[in-house]
Amino acid sequence: MASVVGLLEERELAARERVEVLRAEADRVLAQLAEAETGWQKWVIARQRVGEVLSATPAAPREPVLAETGADVPEQEPVSVVAASAGGRVVPVRRPGADPQGLPEGYREIVRVVAEGAGRDGGSTTGCQEIAVELGLEPTPARIEAVRHRAKRLVTRGWLAEPARGRFTLAGGRGGGS
Repeated sequence: MASVVGLLEERELAARERVEVLRAEADRVLAQLAEAETGWQKWVIARQRVGEVLSATPAAPREPVLAETGADVPEQEPVSVVAASAGGRVVPVRRPGADPQGLPEGYREIVRVVAEGAGRDGGSTTGCQEIAVELGLEPTPARIEAVRHRAKRLVTRGWLAEPARGRFTLAGGRGGGS
Protein backbone atom coordinates (compact mmCIF):
# COMPACT_ATOMS: atom_id res chain seq x y z
CA MET A 1 0.00 0.00 0.00
CA ALA A 2 1.37 3.40 -0.97
CA SER A 3 1.85 5.98 1.73
CA VAL A 4 -0.32 9.09 1.85
CA VAL A 5 2.77 11.30 1.72
CA GLY A 6 4.00 9.43 -1.35
CA LEU A 7 0.68 9.92 -3.11
CA LEU A 8 0.69 13.62 -2.24
CA GLU A 9 4.24 13.98 -3.55
CA GLU A 10 3.22 12.33 -6.84
CA ARG A 11 0.29 14.71 -7.27
CA GLU A 12 2.40 17.71 -6.30
CA LEU A 13 5.01 16.72 -8.89
CA ALA A 14 2.35 16.31 -11.57
CA ALA A 15 0.84 19.71 -10.72
CA ARG A 16 4.28 21.38 -10.77
CA GLU A 17 5.09 19.83 -14.15
CA ARG A 18 1.73 21.07 -15.49
CA VAL A 19 2.51 24.60 -14.25
CA GLU A 20 5.95 24.51 -15.91
CA VAL A 21 4.44 23.35 -19.21
CA LEU A 22 1.81 26.09 -19.07
CA ARG A 23 4.42 28.75 -18.19
CA ALA A 24 6.55 27.68 -21.13
CA GLU A 25 3.50 27.85 -23.40
CA ALA A 26 2.57 31.29 -22.04
CA ASP A 27 6.12 32.54 -22.62
CA ARG A 28 6.02 31.22 -26.18
CA VAL A 29 2.66 32.89 -26.86
CA LEU A 30 3.83 36.18 -25.31
CA ALA A 31 6.95 36.13 -27.47
CA GLN A 32 4.82 35.56 -30.57
CA LEU A 33 2.48 38.36 -29.45
CA ALA A 34 5.39 40.78 -29.04
CA GLU A 35 6.70 39.83 -32.49
CA ALA A 36 3.26 40.26 -34.07
CA GLU A 37 2.77 43.63 -32.33
CA THR A 38 6.13 44.83 -33.64
CA GLY A 39 5.22 43.81 -37.19
CA TRP A 40 1.82 45.46 -36.86
CA GLN A 41 3.40 48.68 -35.55
CA LYS A 42 5.74 48.77 -38.54
CA TRP A 43 2.75 48.53 -40.92
CA VAL A 44 0.91 51.29 -39.07
CA ILE A 45 3.97 53.52 -39.23
CA ALA A 46 4.45 52.74 -42.93
CA ARG A 47 0.82 53.67 -43.65
CA GLN A 48 1.20 56.91 -41.68
CA ARG A 49 4.39 57.81 -43.53
CA VAL A 50 2.82 57.16 -46.91
CA GLY A 51 -0.16 59.28 -45.85
CA GLU A 52 2.21 62.12 -44.92
CA VAL A 53 4.03 61.89 -48.23
CA LEU A 54 0.81 61.81 -50.25
CA SER A 55 -0.89 64.60 -48.32
CA ALA A 56 -1.30 67.94 -50.06
CA THR A 57 0.10 69.94 -47.12
CA PRO A 58 3.64 68.79 -46.42
CA ALA A 59 4.84 69.29 -42.88
CA ALA A 60 7.75 71.69 -42.44
CA PRO A 61 10.95 69.91 -41.43
CA ARG A 62 11.85 70.43 -37.79
CA GLU A 63 15.23 71.64 -36.70
CA PRO A 64 16.99 69.33 -34.25
CA VAL A 65 17.23 70.76 -30.75
CA LEU A 66 20.57 70.41 -29.00
CA ALA A 67 20.59 68.98 -25.51
CA GLU A 68 21.26 71.42 -22.69
CA THR A 69 24.54 69.66 -21.93
CA GLY A 70 26.06 71.39 -24.94
CA ALA A 71 26.73 68.08 -26.64
CA ASP A 72 26.58 67.92 -30.40
CA VAL A 73 24.01 65.15 -30.20
CA PRO A 74 20.46 66.24 -31.10
CA GLU A 75 17.70 65.32 -28.67
CA GLN A 76 15.55 62.35 -29.50
CA GLU A 77 12.35 63.10 -31.37
CA PRO A 78 9.20 62.49 -29.33
CA VAL A 79 8.28 58.83 -29.45
CA SER A 80 5.69 57.97 -32.07
CA VAL A 81 3.34 55.81 -30.07
CA VAL A 82 1.17 53.09 -31.52
CA ALA A 83 -1.50 51.20 -29.58
CA ALA A 84 -0.25 47.82 -28.43
CA SER A 85 -3.53 46.17 -29.41
CA ALA A 86 -6.93 47.22 -30.70
CA GLY A 87 -8.53 49.19 -27.91
CA GLY A 88 -5.45 48.49 -25.78
CA ARG A 89 -3.19 50.74 -23.85
CA VAL A 90 -0.39 52.67 -25.50
CA VAL A 91 3.04 51.47 -24.39
CA PRO A 92 5.87 53.36 -26.11
CA VAL A 93 9.28 51.89 -26.78
CA ARG A 94 11.73 53.44 -24.34
CA ARG A 95 14.19 55.91 -25.82
CA PRO A 96 17.24 57.44 -24.10
CA GLY A 97 16.08 60.09 -21.67
CA ALA A 98 12.45 58.90 -21.82
CA ASP A 99 10.30 59.60 -18.77
CA PRO A 100 8.03 56.87 -17.35
CA GLN A 101 5.33 59.54 -17.00
CA GLY A 102 4.55 58.93 -20.66
CA LEU A 103 3.42 55.38 -19.84
CA PRO A 104 -0.20 54.48 -19.11
CA GLU A 105 -0.97 54.58 -15.39
CA GLY A 106 -0.92 50.81 -14.74
CA TYR A 107 2.42 50.39 -16.49
CA ARG A 108 3.83 53.54 -14.85
CA GLU A 109 2.90 52.13 -11.43
CA ILE A 110 4.71 48.86 -12.18
CA VAL A 111 7.86 50.80 -13.14
CA ARG A 112 7.52 52.85 -9.93
CA VAL A 113 7.20 49.71 -7.76
CA VAL A 114 10.20 48.07 -9.45
CA ALA A 115 12.24 51.29 -9.05
CA GLU A 116 11.34 51.49 -5.35
CA GLY A 117 12.29 47.84 -4.92
CA ALA A 118 15.68 48.53 -6.51
CA GLY A 119 16.17 51.53 -4.26
CA ARG A 120 15.45 49.62 -1.03
CA ASP A 121 18.39 47.27 -1.22
CA GLY A 122 20.54 48.60 -4.04
CA GLY A 123 19.62 46.78 -7.22
CA SER A 124 17.54 43.78 -6.24
CA THR A 125 14.86 42.38 -8.47
CA THR A 126 11.13 42.44 -7.82
CA GLY A 127 8.71 39.57 -8.46
CA CYS A 128 5.19 39.81 -9.85
CA GLN A 129 3.55 38.83 -6.58
CA GLU A 130 5.48 41.57 -4.77
CA ILE A 131 4.45 44.08 -7.46
CA ALA A 132 0.80 43.03 -7.19
CA VAL A 133 0.83 43.45 -3.40
CA GLU A 134 2.53 46.87 -3.67
CA LEU A 135 -0.13 47.93 -6.17
CA GLY A 136 -2.82 46.98 -3.67
CA LEU A 137 -4.05 44.04 -5.75
CA GLU A 138 -5.22 40.79 -4.23
CA PRO A 139 -2.38 38.30 -4.95
CA THR A 140 -4.57 35.82 -6.82
CA PRO A 141 -3.09 33.86 -9.73
CA ALA A 142 -5.12 35.92 -12.23
CA ARG A 143 -3.92 39.27 -10.82
CA ILE A 144 -0.32 38.09 -10.63
CA GLU A 145 -0.48 36.83 -14.22
CA ALA A 146 -1.88 40.19 -15.36
CA VAL A 147 1.03 41.96 -13.62
CA ARG A 148 3.48 39.49 -15.19
CA HIS A 149 2.04 40.15 -18.65
CA ARG A 150 2.41 43.92 -18.22
CA ALA A 151 5.92 43.56 -16.81
CA LYS A 152 6.90 41.38 -19.78
CA ARG A 153 5.48 44.03 -22.15
CA LEU A 154 7.61 46.64 -20.35
CA VAL A 155 10.63 44.35 -20.87
CA THR A 156 9.94 44.08 -24.62
CA ARG A 157 9.54 47.88 -24.80
CA GLY A 158 12.87 48.48 -22.98
CA TRP A 159 11.54 49.91 -19.68
CA LEU A 160 12.34 46.90 -17.49
CA ALA A 161 14.83 44.05 -17.58
CA GLU A 162 14.24 40.45 -16.49
CA PRO A 163 17.61 39.17 -15.22
CA ALA A 164 15.98 36.06 -13.74
CA ARG A 165 12.73 34.36 -14.71
CA GLY A 166 9.83 36.26 -13.16
CA ARG A 167 12.11 38.84 -11.48
CA PHE A 168 12.22 42.39 -12.82
CA THR A 169 14.48 45.39 -12.44
CA LEU A 170 14.82 48.72 -14.22
CA ALA A 171 16.42 48.45 -17.64
CA GLY A 172 19.96 49.75 -17.74
CA GLY A 173 20.50 49.48 -13.98
CA ARG A 174 19.08 51.37 -11.05
CA GLY A 175 18.59 54.66 -12.86
CA GLY A 176 16.95 53.04 -15.84
CA GLY A 177 19.79 54.13 -18.11
CA SER A 178 18.57 57.72 -18.36
